[in-house]
Amino acid sequence: MMDSTELARYLEATNSIAKPWLLVQLRLKKLQERRATLSENAYAEELEDIYQDLMSLGEWWRGIEDEVF
Repeated sequence: MMDSTELARYLEATNSIAKPWLLVQLRLKKLQERRATLSENAYAEELEDIYQDLMSLGEWWRGIEDEVF
């Protein structure tokens, strides 16, 4: 499993920075790595923010299924 630095390098190397669903994955990985340093409330707030961003993506794959799956 990649850490956030490796994941960021992968996203850059594969020109995936413009893919918002992968940026959500990177944010989740960074949050997971910082979990031990965050209060319960801070962790929950950041997780909620990431979740809201993910939900705002909607059905991003419609029409480009062949490209992304």
